[in-house]
Amino acid sequence: MQQEFPILGKVTEEDAGPVTILEVGAGAGNTAFPILANNNNPKLKVHACDFSKKAVEVMRTHEAYNTDYMQADVWDAAGDELPPGLEEGSVDVVIMIFIFSALNPRQWKQAVHNAYRLLKPGGEVCFRDYGRGDLAQVRFKKGRYLEDNFYIRGDGTRVYFFEKDELAAIWSGDAFKNNEANGETPSADEASVTQIAYFEIEDLGVDRRLLVNRQKKLKMYRCWMQGRFRKK
Repeated sequence: MQQEFPILGKVTEEDAGPVTILEVGAGAGNTAFPILANNNNPKLKVHACDFSKKAVEVMRTHEAYNTDYMQADVWDAAGDELPPGLEEGSVDVVIMIFIFSALNPRQWKQAVHNAYRLLKPGGEVCFRDYGRGDLAQVRFKKGRYLEDNFYIRGDGTRVYFFEKDELAAIWSGDAFKNNEANGETPSADEASVTQIAYFEIEDLGVDRRLLVNRQKKLKMYRCWMQGRFRKK
């Protein structure tokens, strides 16, 4: 994780000063707990949030859960409220790994706006998610299609598959600015957001990998999007 996003290595240094990290869609804490395990900064605080109450319960009962350094809460990334214990402009890094794709496209504007509100000036979003043409998309069968590049899994969760330019437009604010310029009527989810959040695209790339299962003689083509977006 720290190799993929170098900024996370910096925020865990002992002399880095107070640092607040928010992980959105933390699940069972598979990113939050390794960060804590490698942390040397006594003033680091990780806020790990998830939409699922069960996931939050799992994190809170984990042997490494220490409220001095970590706080796990239920939070809707596309809702109107900020996470418990966090104020506007109080977060240094927002981590979003395979969570943005679970939102309805009409919720993207609110989710981006929430990240913008929470981050300090110059703060960053560390982003990783599914790319267009990933194996997971290819495997979807008929009946799972919701709309273009948006599907529903058997467990009821949703997943969207992104393109690089599409993500750049979303996080830079261009996608929403263009919608308004074209006179498009915002959805109910978008209507509550009256201000467009603008991020600088520090880094955005496509991670294509060929994974081989030699035992089953299977080739798996994966496509992931990875980027860093800085609050202006």
